[in-house]
Formats: sequence, structure tokens, C-alpha cells
Amino acid sequence: MRPPYLLLDVDGVFIPFPDAEGAGPATHTRHDVVPTGRTADNPVTIWLNPAHGPLLMHVIRTGLVSPVWCTSWRQDATTLIGPLLGLPPLPHVELPRPEITTSHPNGYLWKRDHVDAWLSDAPAIWIDDDFTNLDHEWARERTARGYITALVQPDPHVGLLAEHLVEVLACAAPLSVARADASGFSCDAKVA
Repeated sequence: MRPPYLLLDVDGVFIPFPDAEGAGPATHTRHDVVPTGRTADNPVTIWLNPAHGPLLMHVIRTGLVSPVWCTSWRQDATTLIGPLLGLPPLPHVELPRPEITTSHPNGYLWKRDHVDAWLSDAPAIWIDDDFTNLDHEWARERTARGYITALVQPDPHVGLLAEHLVEVLACAAPLSVARADASGFSCDAKVA
């Protein structure tokens, strides 16, 4: 069995949402970026934590996971977000651009069906701030079918913490020892 994909969301994970007063974490630095479809005179302001790059690189260097962007930023995550964090180019899941008014049009995260098809039978650890109980149920059912799946869900107003990456390593490490037996796999990503 190959190392699990480490699926990485951006908004709410690397870019926390502002609190009720419009402030973000003091640990984050402001950047103006120009995503696909925008012009230099109409940038998007984001806040990133410079510590996230080295933390994520530590996880990547273990070889226990294969990192992939899984975000509505699509390729822009590789060309705009990654370089600001000091990350190498990473592949991305090509997600559609649905016309939706909620992240959960069917009661679960809109990305999930696309990710499920993209993963096929590959194992995955997915970091996203927007899972519902139905997504956690999907991960348990997928794991029970032998397709190891763990969900790590940061608080969208705090974003990624070092504890989340410790959880990723705790989920991935047993897989490197016994990749062929998913029946005993258990990883409840409880860090929030």
C-alpha cells in the first residue's frame, strides 16, 4: 500500500477566518496575492503563518504521506500559497467550480464526492475545517472497506496548529509498519 495522500485545504486551515471583530491570529502575516481570474489592481488579501511551511516540510520529509492541495484555490495553492510558506510545488485535486451557496449542499462537504472519486482506493488523511458528521461517517465507512481515511479538522478561526500535524504523523506512522491491514486502523483526529 502506498503512503496516504495528505489532502490540504487552504481557507480555514492555512488562512484562518477573521473573528467577529475582523481580526486574525497574531501569528499570521499579511500578503496580497493575485489568484487566477483577478488582476494586479484587484488582489486578495490573505494572512499566513510563516511557521506552517517548516512544520509541513517536516511532515513531508518523513515520507509517511504524499501531500496534495485539496482546495478551491486549485493550482493557485501551488503557485501562490505554497511559495509564501516555502513549500515546493505540490499537486492538487482538480475540483469543479460549483455554483453553491453553502459548503454543505447535500449535508456534507461539497468536495467530498470529487475527492472520493479522485482517491479511488488510495488511503488519505484529509485536513479541512469544514467537515460535517456525514463526512466523518464517510471516512469511517471508507476505512471499514479497506480504504484508510482520517479527517483532521482545525477550528476555522484558528487554522492549522502543530498538534494537527502531530495527529497526521500519528495516523500515518502505523501505516508505514503494516500498510496491508486496514482492519485494525483507527485514527480519530480529535485536535480542534
